[in-house]
Amino acid sequence: MRRVLATSLLALAFAFALAACGSTKHSASTPAQAPPPPSGQTTPSTPTTPAKPKLGANGCLEVQQPSPRNPGSQKKPTAPLPAGKRWSLIVKTSCGSFTIALDLKTAPNAAASMVALARAGFFKNTTFHRVAPGFVIQGGDPTATGNGGPGYTTVDKPPSSAGYTRGVVAMAKTQTEPAGTGGSQFFVVTGSNANLPPDYALLGKVTSGLAVVERIGKLGNGDGPPTQPIVIDDLKVRSK
Repeated sequence: MRRVLATSLLALAFAFALAACGSTKHSASTPAQAPPPPSGQTTPSTPTTPAKPKLGANGCLEVQQPSPRNPGSQKKPTAPLPAGKRWSLIVKTSCGSFTIALDLKTAPNAAASMVALARAGFFKNTTFHRVAPGFVIQGGDPTATGNGGPGYTTVDKPPSSAGYTRGVVAMAKTQTEPAGTGGSQFFVVTGSNANLPPDYALLGKVTSGLAVVERIGKLGNGDGPPTQPIVIDDLKVRSK
């Protein structure tokens, strides 16, 4: 089931664009070709250097959409993160990096899960598959469909006073799952107040790089895929 956020403010359909196939034009003249190598020999290949992504005017690298993958079933953590430390996730993207300070008190299970998944490389080369300007950006799904997850869920029921304001990071869930359910998909609030009910586990808050979050949040058209690929290169764990 698709992990979404219920909101009365955004009612546009969540649709994915299909890339059109282009045609190839051939020259009327055929270029001269080198003769084939003698039998038993091969033509040495010329090494090629991958093209370096260009930095767009919006501050994001112009990157290719990564191929979706099936993450399989991951191992669910059985214990919370060690207390006495401050835990953070550094989200490295094609638009820059931002840091999420994890809330171990409000969402201990989701925090432990996200750290374990990050350490396992679960988020490498994934995307922000949903960008709703003035509302949220959402990622954490290797399938890039909005349906993927780690193969298990956690539950951290948020307090009734939970607020989803700019920079707050929470776990996405389906509408039929209990309040506080989480998998691997997370969202960052980009509007001043998303006006959401207290149904979404409060993973933490962006403590640095909010400008990067807002940069990503502008690359949307309604409520669906961004206007260009936004790749999560990796999530790095930091504790101190």
